[in-house]
Amino acid sequence: METLYTQSFSTNRKSKGSVCVLVPTLAGCDFNNTDHRTDLNGVDRLIVRRGQPFTISLYLRSASYQPGVSSLDCVAETGPQPSEQYGTRAVFGLSANINTSRWSAAVTSPPGDMVALSICSAPDAPIGRYTLTLGRSARIEFILLFNPWCAADAVYMDNEQSLAEYVLSQDGIIFRGTHKYPIKSPWNFGQFEHGILDICLRILDMNPKYMKNPGKDCSGRRNPIYVARLLSAMVNCNDDQGVLLGNWSGNYGGGVSPLFWKGSQDILRNWDAQTCQPVRYGQCWVFAAVACTVFRALGIPCRVVTNYLSAHDNNGNLVIERYVDENGKEIAKEMIWNYHCWVESWMTRPDLKPEFNGWQASDPTPQEKSEGVYCCGPIPLKAIKEGELTLKYDAPFVFAEVNADFITFEKKKDGSTSKVIHDIHIGQMISTKSVGSDAREDITHLYKYPEGSAEEREAFKKANHQTKLLKQRQNQGLHLTIKVSSEMRKGCDFDVFAVVSNATQSNKKCRLYFGSCGVSYNGTVGENCGFKDLLNVELSPGQERKVPLRLNYSKYCGVVTAENIIRLRALLLDYTTNETILSMRHIVLDNPEIKIRVLGEPKENRKLAAEITLQNPLPEPLENCCFSIEGANLTGGCVISERLASSVGPGQEAKVKIYFTPTRCGLRKLVVDFDSSKLCHVKGYRNVIIGK
Repeated sequence: METLYTQSFSTNRKSKGSVCVLVPTLAGCDFNNTDHRTDLNGVDRLIVRRGQPFTISLYLRSASYQPGVSSLDCVAETGPQPSEQYGTRAVFGLSANINTSRWSAAVTSPPGDMVALSICSAPDAPIGRYTLTLGRSARIEFILLFNPWCAADAVYMDNEQSLAEYVLSQDGIIFRGTHKYPIKSPWNFGQFEHGILDICLRILDMNPKYMKNPGKDCSGRRNPIYVARLLSAMVNCNDDQGVLLGNWSGNYGGGVSPLFWKGSQDILRNWDAQTCQPVRYGQCWVFAAVACTVFRALGIPCRVVTNYLSAHDNNGNLVIERYVDENGKEIAKEMIWNYHCWVESWMTRPDLKPEFNGWQASDPTPQEKSEGVYCCGPIPLKAIKEGELTLKYDAPFVFAEVNADFITFEKKKDGSTSKVIHDIHIGQMISTKSVGSDAREDITHLYKYPEGSAEEREAFKKANHQTKLLKQRQNQGLHLTIKVSSEMRKGCDFDVFAVVSNATQSNKKCRLYFGSCGVSYNGTVGENCGFKDLLNVELSPGQERKVPLRLNYSKYCGVVTAENIIRLRALLLDYTTNETILSMRHIVLDNPEIKIRVLGEPKENRKLAAEITLQNPLPEPLENCCFSIEGANLTGGCVISERLASSVGPGQEAKVKIYFTPTRCGLRKLVVDFDSSKLCHVKGYRNVIIGK
């Protein structure tokens, strides 16, 4: 037990008693950290939340504490240039009772040679590493975090189930795929794993504002708005020593595919070990997941959200323009992503009206600069919903992501262009993981009013979204849709259908082009994998015609990316009116299911085995097969891998047994990845309840 001796308590102005101050021991940290809900970080050091008292013990050697007479000077400091002006240095003495609205200290034990000293930080104190000096020389070091359980903290959230999900949960689900076929992708946030909090604090210390003026930057850390904006810049590395380098090229030399990652820990540890060089590579869901880990580690409630059919408006006019050739193939466009992920963090907005408190959107994926830096947000969801585009920060960009209008033009061989009838709605099925379950929660209503409602129109007026206000629903008489098969498994051949119907009173003669191609989730188009070009499609009044297109594995296997997305496009030219109709749909090929069996009784600190199998669905063998697992408090903060010695033939099972030892009881998520030469980064997971 380590002790420090100091002349600390003063009983009068002329004489001082010698006091032994006990630095919080393992037991003291255990009590305080548990009380502050930081014990998952460990109990070997003091980690507390602001606005909530913690307790240390003072042992008196040659004097006794006398209430109302004894005094003690306390100084709390954070950052390299602590200053009372910046709020990074607080000087306070003993009070009769703890005051949770400011830094304060009070003795909570009866008179004697042992004194229990309760100390409370201000609920708006800057977060970070602190040194607490008692008297002249006794020093105690601790880490101070945001406190969403404290009503006076700007990140206060009054719901225990939500706090368990958005602050304490170390794993989650990120939704990918398409709006018609959302896919659950498990993620290990691991914010309480060993060393992660220190890395998160290092991220704060590596930001350019800290380098320029550390005193002012540390002072800014009292404000979750400031911290959220800082993190949206620091998770990417485009203009600082941030964590991740983005790559959407499909060539991942010098790093790994973004699909490789199953959790944030490896990414953060690699960044820390590489002296803050960016980790290669990330895409939107990886940027968002890492940001979520850091937010939760620092005590800010946070969740990852997915916006399907998400627009990237380059010029700020709230209109996305796409140009296609006479076969419907894109020539030039602004980006529409099949999905895009960002984070929401919970906080008050004292810089705005109270109605804008609550969830704030921030986007760490580097897309456009804001105030000269690649960052985005935080912006209240309420501001997006109401069309309040002048509010901070970056409201126009986020508004366009969920509300932009979409216009398609056909560029003909003679150079002329004409508008194409294409009914598509930006910003659909905005999704996040439900509280307490792995189900999808649809939060579209938090971002936008129902399509066509009076409230939606009012929001568009505020946003000056003229194209949406002027847009009329077009009923051209000819209708074109794409239908798909119920099962579309990777490795199989299957049919998709273009359905053309004639709702007019006259005969129609048309040209139908129906094609398919690989596409990445951000809309980058690959090679064709099958098409039909029918020059004479005749339809009598009221007739419907269903045109099949066979998609063969032999053609799509070398075209689709590891995300398994195929774009279907049908272009219909009405020879009578010369109007062109475009229909587009994205399909996701099903990967095989990973089956996970946990062998043995799941208990804390007891070795378990996971039996993992996957059946090869492809008509060709899989080479270089490897399973890997990780899970918060399951795998010791590491990824555990097992490689198969031989290839796996068509229809055969790949099977391994991987051992791991849980370190904490409770509901945990074991995340599994399967990788091979032809079937890449298939994900699976198993929820496991670990007993004591």
